[in-house]
Amino acid sequence: MPQKSQSAEKENLHPRNLHRGRYDFKQLCKTSPGLKAFVSINQYQDESIDFSNREAVRALNKALLKHFYNVDNWDIPPGYLCPPIPGRADYIHYIADLLNETQTGVAGNKIKVLDIGVGASCIYPLIGNSIYGWQFVGTDIDPDAIRSAKKIISTNKSFQDNIELRLQTGQNDIFKEVIKPGEVFDISICNPPFHASSQDAQAGTVKKWENLKGRSLSTQLNFGGKNTELWCAGGEAAFINRIIEQSVLVANQCKWFSSLVSKKDTLPIIYKTLKWVNAADVRTINMAQGQKISRVVAWRF
Repeated sequence: MPQKSQSAEKENLHPRNLHRGRYDFKQLCKTSPGLKAFVSINQYQDESIDFSNREAVRALNKALLKHFYNVDNWDIPPGYLCPPIPGRADYIHYIADLLNETQTGVAGNKIKVLDIGVGASCIYPLIGNSIYGWQFVGTDIDPDAIRSAKKIISTNKSFQDNIELRLQTGQNDIFKEVIKPGEVFDISICNPPFHASSQDAQAGTVKKWENLKGRSLSTQLNFGGKNTELWCAGGEAAFINRIIEQSVLVANQCKWFSSLVSKKDTLPIIYKTLKWVNAADVRTINMAQGQKISRVVAWRF
C-alpha cells in the first residue's frame, strides 16, 4: 500500500504560513469551481492534481489566492511563471519577522516594500498586502509582465491603493528611475533569475520533469517561465551582486535590501560583495519547502 505523499502538517514552512496544512480540495473547488476539472484521486487515495500539468497548477494557484488572500480573477498570460504560493508566502513572513525585530511594528500601510522583478503574477504584493496591509511598488523590465500585473490589480479594488507597478526601462538598472526622489522603502525583495543561460534553464526543466514523472517528458516547465524570469548572464550570483552594488546608491532610500538565494554556492560570492560595499548588517534566513532548501539574504547600511 503506497505511503501518504505528504504529512498533514508541513512543519518546514513558516509558523504563520497559511499553507502548512494539506490542501482542502473540496473547499478550494467551492471557492474556485474551475479547479474541480483538474482534481482526481491519486495513488495515495488522496484528492490532488497533476502537478506536471501547467493548467492544473495555474487553476490551483487561482483557487489558493482567492481562498486565502481574497484575490479575484487572478491569471497570467501563457508561458509566464506560475509561482508556488506556499514558498512565496514564506518569504513574506520571514521578511515580516526581520522588520519586526529591527523596527517598530510590521502591520499596516506604513510599511513600504519594493519588489524587484514583480512578474506577471504580482504574487508578492498580493500576498504581502493581503496578510500585512503593506504598500508595494513592483518593478519589472518586461512590459507584458507589468501589463499583466496591472490587469490583476485593476480587477481587485482592495489592492488598488496599495500596489503600484513601474516599468524599469534600464536593462541593467535595479533601482535607478523606479525609486522616486525622496521616496523611502522599508525593504526591497527579489526572486532573481536562477539560471545562467537558456541551456541551464532547459536542463533544470528536464530534471524537474524527471522528478515529477520519473522520466524526461518535456522541456517545458509545469510552472512556465519567460527568459527574463528564468535566466540571466551569470545566473543568480551575478544578478544579486548587481543588486548589492547598486543598493549603495540608494542606501538612504531603503532601510533593508533582500533577495532569495537558491544555490548555497552563491552565498560566498555575495558575502564577499557585501563586505566590499561595507554593508553594516547582513542576515541569512534559512527556508525550506518540501525537499527544496533556499534562503533569504538581507543587508543594510
